[in-house]
Amino acid sequence: MSGDLAATDGLASEGPASAQDPDGEPDPVRRGLVVTVSNRAWAGVYADRGGPLIVDGLQELGFVVDGPVVVQDGEPVEQALRDGVESGYHVIVTTGGTGLTPLDLTPEMTRRVLDREVPGIAEAIRAAGMATVPAAALSRAVAGVAGSTLVVNLPGSTGGVRDGLAVLRPILMHAVDQIHGGDH
Repeated sequence: MSGDLAATDGLASEGPASAQDPDGEPDPVRRGLVVTVSNRAWAGVYADRGGPLIVDGLQELGFVVDGPVVVQDGEPVEQALRDGVESGYHVIVTTGGTGLTPLDLTPEMTRRVLDREVPGIAEAIRAAGMATVPAAALSRAVAGVAGSTLVVNLPGSTGGVRDGLAVLRPILMHAVDQIHGGDH
């Protein structure tokens, strides 16, 4: 899949939608975008495995999810994030590009888009991973708010994605609600 958000059946260009809950009250639909950052998956060398896990995890939380959009590391990450923020996604979760190699630029590209960081999310994800994989400490992932969108970087490994989702499950809806004016 290319990095073109238009390839997501037009959902990326629509603003946040709302529906009715069983009591007839407005029930805001939470929209998520998954971005896989992998030069090799983008080139077709191998299939993206982490992105689909994130899609499943966000759907389990009730999000309507687009992606995964697979992009090369570097400038395409920044563009995918900017496009997602402009499209009004409540959350964008990336996977990949957070390590120490010279080509791992996802944190730098994410910081270009963020208005403010939420360091506790990335710290919690690293701590969860370190419980079983000490090398999780090497992740440079960041999280923060861009406009009214929460952006979270996860590692590229499927284990790192699972650890990240475990951290996000109990806090993601509350974070999104707060970004949109909800109470503490």
